[in-house]
Amino acid sequence: MASQDWFEKDFYQTLGLPKDASESDVKKTYRKLARQYHPDSNPGDAKAEAKFKEISEAFSVLSDAEQRKEYDAIKAMGSGARFTSGGQGAGGGFEDVFSNIFGGRGGGFGGGFGGFDFGPTAGIDLTARTSIDFIDSIKGATIKLSLQGMESLNVKIPAGVVDGQKIKLRGKGRPSPNGGPSGDLIVTVRVKPHPVFIRDGINLRVVVPVTFTEAALGATISVPTLGAEPVKLKIHPGIPNGRVLRIKGRGVDLGNNRGDLLATVEVAVPSHLSEKAKKALLEFDEQMPKEDPRAELNSKAGLL
Repeated sequence: MASQDWFEKDFYQTLGLPKDASESDVKKTYRKLARQYHPDSNPGDAKAEAKFKEISEAFSVLSDAEQRKEYDAIKAMGSGARFTSGGQGAGGGFEDVFSNIFGGRGGGFGGGFGGFDFGPTAGIDLTARTSIDFIDSIKGATIKLSLQGMESLNVKIPAGVVDGQKIKLRGKGRPSPNGGPSGDLIVTVRVKPHPVFIRDGINLRVVVPVTFTEAALGATISVPTLGAEPVKLKIHPGIPNGRVLRIKGRGVDLGNNRGDLLATVEVAVPSHLSEKAKKALLEFDEQMPKEDPRAELNSKAGLL
């Protein structure tokens, strides 16, 4: 782009930004527009390709503090200025104006597009999604990710990653078109649910069924753990339904912080009883204290 084109093009309008836009806003807006109009996202679309070039030109100038200062100064002169080729008797050319504005530096605007050295732009960030098993989210894993038009790469999933977490891989996005740094790859991780365990912060939860006899008389039962051998858990006599028992160190291992396994006791009520079992239960009920287990509940509710 020739230097004189700076009078004819509004880079702020190209990016849809106000003239006082911050450096961060310029970069953020460019990346958004670049993703939208990049040739890779619009194959065969000449208009999109032209728009992408306009966006890149605008960003090259506005992202460079020195060039932006010079551009703003030139635009401030107004579009009514006229320039000649600068030949003999022409009354001064475009480079003379730059010399007057910027203290004689106009003649040094060589190279690049029409004399301007556009700085390298960063490549475009890419996004991807992947699904992992529950145990891999707890223990950590390395997966292979395939991206369209790019080589497959190994992605390390850290231990303790949660559903919906985003992992940023620096420099693994699109390469820069002109020697700048590559973009980043942002991977959103979906964790598949587990049929037994539920994540609760750094702890794991599991529901453990026990029989009425085990709950009433006490027992030692086997409780599954994630990715390891089951552990033995002592049930005290008379344990109520819903009581939560803690098994230390069998939750999420984050290195410097390790969670626990929280086992919720659930008394399993049999759905089918033989006539002999029914008779035995009625005899058992006859021996039980004549107490209403709902008396305290009704009292607190104001029903008694």
